[in-house]
This record gives sequence, C-alpha cells and structure tokens, in this order.
Amino acid sequence: MASKLVVGTFLSLDGVMQAPGGPGEDDTNGFPHGGWAAPHVDEGFGQIMGEVFEQADGMLLGRRSYDILASHWPNVPDEEGGAKINSMPKYVTTRTPMTADWRNTRVLVGEAAETIAELKKSTDGMILVQGSSDLVHALQRAELVDEYRLLIFPVVLGEGKRLFAEGTAPAGLKFTGSRSTGAGVVYVTYEWTGKPTYGSVA
Repeated sequence: MASKLVVGTFLSLDGVMQAPGGPGEDDTNGFPHGGWAAPHVDEGFGQIMGEVFEQADGMLLGRRSYDILASHWPNVPDEEGGAKINSMPKYVTTRTPMTADWRNTRVLVGEAAETIAELKKSTDGMILVQGSSDLVHALQRAELVDEYRLLIFPVVLGEGKRLFAEGTAPAGLKFTGSRSTGAGVVYVTYEWTGKPTYGSVA
C-alpha cells in the first residue's frame, strides 16, 4: 500500500505560483498580481482541470489553501464539480491543531515531511497537492513528490512565491506529456526519477 503524491499547480512563465485565482488570495510580501491566471481560463483549461480532479483519490492542502478552498467548494453544485471534490478525502497539514468543517477532511498535525510520509504509506491511489507553496517546498526537500502536473500561463510576473524556490532539493524528472489550450496555457507532466544525472555535452 502506497499513494502517489502529485503536485498540481498553476505557474507563470517565470515559475511564480502565488495567488493565481484572484486579488487578495495571497498578498504575502506585498504581492500585487493576484488573479493573474483568470484572463487565460477557457474551456480547454476547464477540461484539463476536470481530468486532474477526476483522477485524484484524495487532496492534500496546506493551511492557507485549505481555508481558501473550504470557503468555496462546499457551495459548488454537484454537477459543476462539487460532488467529486466535496466527497473525496482531504488532508490538511498544520503544526497546530485546528478544526476542519469541510466534509471528509482529516487534519494532520506535526511536521509535514513526517505526517505525509506516513500518509503515503497508509493510503492507496493518487493524492493531489493543489497550490500550497510552503507545503510543496517541504515535500520537495523530503523527496516525497512523485509527479508534477503543471499549467504554465503566458504571463511573466517577476516576483512572488515560486514552485522551485532557491534551495530546492535537486531532482531528476521524466517528461510524460503535454498539451495546450486555446488561451495559450501549456499543460506539462513530469515524473520524479530521483537525483539528477550529470554529464558533458563537449
């Protein structure tokens, strides 16, 4: 028994993942670009996101992302994706105890690297990490990420929280697929293969 941990996130072309959904989503460090993904959301984007969530058996979130999604999804009609997301198991990581009212949510209290390593061992299927930059960085350092599913948007922001921040653990990746939307969003997928390999092109 072991789950596959998949990081799914929206990225600017320069690797920023902070506050794609709207102003005020995450203003940390005075980030002024909230909502940068919205102008590029179209039918193709919706199809990709529908497929990603349909394949997920559970969702893993940091505290901030949990609060954002838990304020939205319980009010979404079943036919618009609410049935799948509200019914699936959800896990939220936190260093301090909290109450989680969103249906089928389990709170994991402690250091993320430890609690999520245990979660992977004790569950099956695909667990999707959506957003949650601080959590993703902890998972990268602990080499717990098995796959990346990235939606790269045609915008450069120049600042903000990045998926691969300074100090990210080196990793080798295997390209597994790509497609694009009419609005110019590129969807790419990679599997983690362990440490990078090195050579010379000379």
